[in-house]
Amino acid sequence: MGDLACGVPFPPGDAEFMSDKRDYYEVLGVSRDASDDDIRRAYRKLALQYHPDRNPGDAAAESKFKEATEAYSVLSDKDKRASYDRFGHAGPGAGFDFSGAGMGDIFSQFQDLFSDFFGGGGFGGGGGGRRRAERGKDVRVEATITLKEAMTGTKEEIAIRGAAPCEDCSGSGATAGTSAQTCLQCGGSGQVATQRGFVMFSTTCPRCSGQGRVISDPCKSCSGRGMVEKRRKVLVSFPAGIDSGQRLRVPGQGMPGPNGAPAGDLYVDVELEDHERFRREGHDLITQQDLRFAEAALGAERKLELPDGTEIDYTVPAGTQPGTVVSLKGKGMPVVNQRDARGNLHIVVGVQVPKKLNKKARKLLEELDAELGAR
Repeated sequence: MGDLACGVPFPPGDAEFMSDKRDYYEVLGVSRDASDDDIRRAYRKLALQYHPDRNPGDAAAESKFKEATEAYSVLSDKDKRASYDRFGHAGPGAGFDFSGAGMGDIFSQFQDLFSDFFGGGGFGGGGGGRRRAERGKDVRVEATITLKEAMTGTKEEIAIRGAAPCEDCSGSGATAGTSAQTCLQCGGSGQVATQRGFVMFSTTCPRCSGQGRVISDPCKSCSGRGMVEKRRKVLVSFPAGIDSGQRLRVPGQGMPGPNGAPAGDLYVDVELEDHERFRREGHDLITQQDLRFAEAALGAERKLELPDGTEIDYTVPAGTQPGTVVSLKGKGMPVVNQRDARGNLHIVVGVQVPKKLNKKARKLLEELDAELGAR
């Protein structure tokens, strides 16, 4: 003990008789001259391997997770590591014994460490980290529009039934003229700290149930929830060119968040009604137009009304055969968010064959057939 008082370090193995714990460097599998990055990488690998969320009910894995976390909590701290290097497990502030602590307490106390590694209190979020405002839930609905509306773009009111901010209290949950008060027990954090030995642990505040605020005079319309069930309408803009299977996002029009937190988003899945004359394929439109025999043989100038009501002219060349496709560039569907970009229009030509002929028509056709056959 005289050596300890004089500040003379034990050789690496000499202090180990004072503890049954494994050497922290051995636990992490790194050398004593390992860099901070080496220690960090080693711990992350072990933490991912033995994390309780990946090994539910495995006491051995939990024990290894605690052991690695204890080692990292010391070796990642410059001062604690220096003390450990000099005095081993007996060194001042060398580390808290994690073996008897519950996982919830460990996650709660070391929330910053786990947030750094896992983006929260662990894989399952069981760490009891800092209270954050919860965003409202997203809402998904389906909407059916016509081909004309898809071609021109439109705005439609979409009906939604669900939670909405209470109008009487403006979503605060408190009676009009009053307001929620910051919880005095936790200071608005939603967490209270308790000390166990040398370690401080945080738990959900029992007074405000983790909300960080207390409503002394709840709104009668919503019973203090700040939300009521109601039907509402949201105006949704459908851009020109939108197609079946596409989804629109309307920010902030989903379910309201609790205690004034941001609302979720509204997602609208789009479906197009079938059109009686046009079929859509991507950005192209396809339709069929029947010609009289004379028009197909002699050629003709034709008009065609598109789904949006506009009328276009197109030319059928002489000698057009049934099944011929006349394509018009840039006369199809608009391309979403691309100004002046459009698909093509494809006209499949058919030929009308009369089912009944009078004597004059029959005679003329017989003369025409004889004339054509003589050539």
